[in-house]
Amino acid sequence: MHSINNSELSSHEETRSQFNGRKADIKLGIDVHQDFYVVVMQEGGSNPKPPQRFKKEAFLHWAAKLARSGAQVHAVYEACGFGFGLQRNLTALSIKCYVVCPQKLDERNRRVKTDGLDAKALCLKLDRFVQGNRDAMALVRVPTQQEEQQRAIHRQREQLVKVRKQLEAQGRSLLVNHGLEPVQNWWKPRSFAALPAPQWMKELLLNSQPILLALQQKIAALTIQLQSAAGPEQPRGLGAMTSVIIDREIGDWKRFNNRRQIASYTGLCPGEYSSGNTRLQSCVTKHGNPRLRAALVELAWRLVRFQPKYKPVVKWRQILAKGALATGAARKKAIVAVARQLAVDLWRVRTGRCKPEVFGLEI
Repeated sequence: MHSINNSELSSHEETRSQFNGRKADIKLGIDVHQDFYVVVMQEGGSNPKPPQRFKKEAFLHWAAKLARSGAQVHAVYEACGFGFGLQRNLTALSIKCYVVCPQKLDERNRRVKTDGLDAKALCLKLDRFVQGNRDAMALVRVPTQQEEQQRAIHRQREQLVKVRKQLEAQGRSLLVNHGLEPVQNWWKPRSFAALPAPQWMKELLLNSQPILLALQQKIAALTIQLQSAAGPEQPRGLGAMTSVIIDREIGDWKRFNNRRQIASYTGLCPGEYSSGNTRLQSCVTKHGNPRLRAALVELAWRLVRFQPKYKPVVKWRQILAKGALATGAARKKAIVAVARQLAVDLWRVRTGRCKPEVFGLEI
């Protein structure tokens, strides 16, 4: 793999091709890693150049020189666990940077995957996108730093709840393994004092009990913080916590132009395989935000109880009503349909298109 050095940079920039009296557009396909970036560059409509490997600081210095050369620079990389810092750094250098959904880049199914090939495939997709083919890339919306900070709060609370459940389950497992009855919330002071367990077992449980108590305090504090951020006059059944989670996972409701876009983002739309005269719809795509999807399904079950006049609930009442003669699979399909329509209705309410009363939602 070819690597560029400082002595080559100046000569490389001096020989940059001219197109219509101006510098040719430059496209950068970037394969992102923790400690380095692999970059493939394309100038104008020419063939992509060999991949180059940069340390993070060196790449930003090199990209800044490209931006100052007078050419229009575009860049693209796949969304990953390293956040959107690279996109923000490149945008600050006046480089148009896109973030796309992770995808299989081996379109020819050659079963060969390298960082250079991935960066090249991204660069070619970017070239088609810049030329006007908007279907060449599936863009990811980059949230603002404030949006990231806000949604990090309820995501951390979710992680703390998960850890608490794991430690609590470990304690119950210890009790059951030695012939004792499991005790719910065994770690709480009053329950722990009355725990019918030998001393050696209590000493083992004491390794987890202080952690569980501390976790519960942090979870309670975050819960209060989130609930206090909820807006007034929420529909019945839409709790303060759920309202905040849905709003912060969406970020900006106005970024969706129609009901199809918001429904697709939830991942609650059915998959489809159609060819010729055959049309087959399968389970939901689960394409989109998993936390938003979980919150909507949970909320839909609550609306069955608290919002009996809500139009989707009325439509599926025969299946979702308590004691209804329906299979579990039928109930799941019905509640997914309610959750999908609920997302669309919330989008209409949040963007001011309709009032909640139009859909039968009581405040």
